[in-house]
Amino acid sequence: MARQRIHNRRASRGAQGGFSWISYSDMMAALLLIFVLILTYSLYQYFTMLETKTLELDTKNKELDQQKIALNLATDELNAKEQALIIIQTDLDNLQDKLSSQEEELSNARATLIIQQQKLDEAAAKLEEQQLALASQAERIDDLIGIRTTMIRELSSSLTAANMKATVDPNTGDIVLDSSVFFETGKSTIKEEGQELLNRFIPVYLNVLLQDKYSNYLGEIIIEGHTDSTGTYENNLKLSQDRALQVALYCLNMPSLTRDQKLKLQEILTAKGRSYSDLVYTADGKEDPDASRRVEFKFSLKDAEMIAEMNRILSDQEQ
Repeated sequence: MARQRIHNRRASRGAQGGFSWISYSDMMAALLLIFVLILTYSLYQYFTMLETKTLELDTKNKELDQQKIALNLATDELNAKEQALIIIQTDLDNLQDKLSSQEEELSNARATLIIQQQKLDEAAAKLEEQQLALASQAERIDDLIGIRTTMIRELSSSLTAANMKATVDPNTGDIVLDSSVFFETGKSTIKEEGQELLNRFIPVYLNVLLQDKYSNYLGEIIIEGHTDSTGTYENNLKLSQDRALQVALYCLNMPSLTRDQKLKLQEILTAKGRSYSDLVYTADGKEDPDASRRVEFKFSLKDAEMIAEMNRILSDQEQ
């Protein structure tokens, strides 16, 4: 009984197992179908998405190509700008070099201008100095002209007061004495008559010229001997020099002169022979032998040469 029941149980279980296997197969088939559907759907979705992505990728590639083209254009433009910048930089460098050169030239010009200004200042200072010197010289000339005029006037009045007929040149102060009074023809020894004339003339002449008020101005007293044109120039030169020298020596040894007058006279007295280099002529242009044979007493002031030179310059300027 028990075995029968066990066997029945097993048989019952076997029948139930067959039905279970069929259900499981159906279930597996359904699952497989579902899986296939899912896979198919998934593949469909994948390919759909792939197609969409491919389209998007193509679009992006096109956009990327356009961006590359734009980038290339931008790069070309940038390169062109860089080239332009290089050219501008080169021009700027050239301008900078030119500016530096011009600055150097300007600096040199300024230095030259400073030097020229210094020279101009020096020239202006020198001109001012020359103007002061000229003014000083003009003042001295005025003084000298005034002194010479005063000396000539005093000489004339003193000789007139001494009752001497010697004529004083109103412009130069020269005094001419007749040579025949002093010397025999062709001789250089002073005659007694000439010595008397000198004894009267020299003290008056020196008392005027050797005054202290004229000591700063008087430069030289000149005794000149002159002859007529008879004979050679050389013989007359010796004769005129000897005569001038004899008159000078006689003046230096005159006892009426004071010691100071003699010492001063030794400093400034000069004897010159002129031969017949300065003849005297008559109104009709002929030589006057008597007037040509003469002894002249002259005086010069210390700046007389300067006056003569300035008069010459002024005369040249007026011309």
